[in-house]
Amino acid sequence: MTAPASAPHLAQARRIVIKIGSALLVDSANASLRLEWLQSVCADIADLRARGAEVIVVSSGAISLARHRLGLTSRRLRLDEKQAMASVGQIGLAQGWSAALAAHDLVAAQLLLTPDDTESRERHLNARATLQTLLDLGCVPVINENDAIATGEIRFGDNDRLGARVAQMTGADCLVLLSDIDGLYTADPRQDPSARHIPIVEQMTDEIMAMGGEPPPGYSSGGMRTKLLAARIATRAGANMVIAAGQEHHPLHRLQNSGLCTWFIAQTDAGSARKRWIRGSLQPKGILTIDAGARRALEEGASLLPAGVTGLEGSFVRGDLVLIRDADESIIGHGLIAYDSEESQKLIGHRSGEMEQLLGYRGRDALIHRDDLALDLP
Repeated sequence: MTAPASAPHLAQARRIVIKIGSALLVDSANASLRLEWLQSVCADIADLRARGAEVIVVSSGAISLARHRLGLTSRRLRLDEKQAMASVGQIGLAQGWSAALAAHDLVAAQLLLTPDDTESRERHLNARATLQTLLDLGCVPVINENDAIATGEIRFGDNDRLGARVAQMTGADCLVLLSDIDGLYTADPRQDPSARHIPIVEQMTDEIMAMGGEPPPGYSSGGMRTKLLAARIATRAGANMVIAAGQEHHPLHRLQNSGLCTWFIAQTDAGSARKRWIRGSLQPKGILTIDAGARRALEEGASLLPAGVTGLEGSFVRGDLVLIRDADESIIGHGLIAYDSEESQKLIGHRSGEMEQLLGYRGRDALIHRDDLALDLP
């Protein structure tokens, strides 16, 4: 395994998903959040935001927080008890994040997701649109699995993979897994003193996956195995991933200042992965014809606004793939449409400021956002 010239750096990332486990957040001795530690993490997040990065948090801790508070630590919980614990603990977890971020003039937003929210196309699009809007408004989304309504054994399987799915969904270019270990080793260093730390992983090979072993005993559903599964999801989606120790205060600051960690290298950049998926993975459901001005705007990196669309063909729903055709009837791009065909027909040729009056509600200003657009231009 040949390492690249240099590992990625957190300062290079524009959109970062940070996953934090319950063992880091909850002090089992007094059944409460580790508030000083949480405040230090939020100070680090404020620093990342100040230099222009967008930050999404995936936070465990609700079940752990509640079971300590309610005295249910001595036995394995039934599913209905886990659901009840999640309902109790999520309140305190959200309050803790909200207060710690507010100290830095940052607004927290809570989202609870299930696997269906990332697998169902319509719900995936709804969740992604909500997250994008929250980021546009300057919020810090704080996400946890919606354990309270789970219909099977509560494991996404775990928040490591939930973090990877969120990174995939939002087109993040970096996923940070804060853990009780400072990266990947050739064997468990707690059991094998000869285990070697691996600073960079370029490919998720079978050999690398075998280093994950089995999850440790206890309340956490994580372990190195789930982190490697998360790495496989994230790197395929175009995101770099890093595993770093999180127990000490200011763990993100430590990571930025050459703290020991393991980087997993993205197989391609997030933009390229998404553009290739848009360009080649779906069957187009319609065609939008645009004028010369709209074509120039797209060439300059803009989104496709309804004013520049002169015609529409096909029947489609929100999120479907459509082709973009210029005035010479040449196909110049593919995109994921933000409105269904009936709504789009009402909007084409009109300015964005008229959209609310035409539809009866306020939606996105663009028919196709530039992040959902892949151009085929010379």
